[in-house]
Amino acid sequence: MTRILLASHNPGKLQEMLALLASLPIELCTPADLALDLQVDEAGQDYAANAQLKAAAFARAAGCWVLADDTGLEVDALGGAPGLHSHRLLEDHPTHPLQAAPSDAERRRVLLAILRPFPRPWTARFRCAVALCGPQGTLDLADGTCPGQVIPEERGQAGFGYDRIFLVEGTDRTLAELGLEEKNRLSHRGRAVAALMPRLHSRLGLDPAP
Repeated sequence: MTRILLASHNPGKLQEMLALLASLPIELCTPADLALDLQVDEAGQDYAANAQLKAAAFARAAGCWVLADDTGLEVDALGGAPGLHSHRLLEDHPTHPLQAAPSDAERRRVLLAILRPFPRPWTARFRCAVALCGPQGTLDLADGTCPGQVIPEERGQAGFGYDRIFLVEGTDRTLAELGLEEKNRLSHRGRAVAALMPRLHSRLGLDPAP
């Protein structure tokens, strides 16, 4: 059975990826399953470049197919920031206290503090690029977007990152208030994986995607 390594150490992201690919007749594994402690410098100029860097590095290390992604939250009031630096928000804003190991809650707190002087609504979108890299270096890319707005109060207990303060367009719920199946249908990551699915089926010799 074909193996795909999901190139992430983020438990929330892995949960979503595993659910998105669960119906495929493939073996899914994580870096922990392979005792693979690989950190990749995400120095690309866009999400696709970062996803490609991660996928290629893990494919070389593991010698199997790899699926990687890169994701960012783009807020219009901030000119599209934090964007590529969404996970490194606190490093980019030293005026806000930086903890040794900043948590998702701390990142949400700092983002809301930065946005407070700006009028609402704080329209925004999540963007995600996914990369499928083969053991011989073949590469396929796809992307997805989830529009919505940042809200000033946390809502929901699910998800991770900025999910609790991101209201999904066309709903009255944050990403953290959605069940996993619905989130994977509406989210940036779910849409990116759906866009990649025909190429994944072709590369792995699976029946065409429905």
